[in-house]
Amino acid sequence: MSDTQKLARHVAIIMDGNGRWAQKRFLPRVAGHRAGVEAVRKIVRAAGEMGLEALTLYAFSSENWKRPAGEVNDLMGLMKKFLLSDLDEFVANDIRLKIIGDWRGLAPDVVALLEDALDRTSGNKRTTLAVALNYGGQDELVRAAKAAAEAGEINADSIAAHLDTAELPPLDLLIRTSGEVRLSNFLLWQCAYAELYFTDRLWPDFTAADLKLALDHFARRDRRYGGL
Repeated sequence: MSDTQKLARHVAIIMDGNGRWAQKRFLPRVAGHRAGVEAVRKIVRAAGEMGLEALTLYAFSSENWKRPAGEVNDLMGLMKKFLLSDLDEFVANDIRLKIIGDWRGLAPDVVALLEDALDRTSGNKRTTLAVALNYGGQDELVRAAKAAAEAGEINADSIAAHLDTAELPPLDLLIRTSGEVRLSNFLLWQCAYAELYFTDRLWPDFTAADLKLALDHFARRDRRYGGL
């Protein structure tokens, strides 16, 4: 296998551990989420520098609505601040934003900010940052299957063509931080042959060096896709 074939094109991350990071420091959970946003900034920059074509981040799941209303409001507020503060950097660094999930079901002011960000970065080509908002993997599969049926045929190719990530490269590597070893309803179809990498590092502590370590680990794996 050539070095080119060993390079990951599309990496997804389940950013877990913000709450535990704050708890260890006797801080409120929102402090962990703020620190998590800083980690996002660093990893997005690193992804572009490392040549990733796509980075997909699990930011807010459809199950996260079950959290206390105050925490949900904090998460949405941090997301709005992130978009307002970092959008110019996305434009300058040729990063295209993509949103996956039922994001149009979010509050109107959030939807308006997302639509503006999508429009302003639509022509960028260096790296695609896909952010999963109000996302659930099972819901995505239901939506894709319905769309495939409406198009006239249900098979693996037609379902794949209607996934939220259809225009992205196939998922190569899924990373989950904080020591948990489950998918939590994230990219269920896309993970069929993706490599999985679990680390005990809490998300706010995850650095560019940790991403490089995961990518190096990926490059050493022998991906046989069910073959010998």
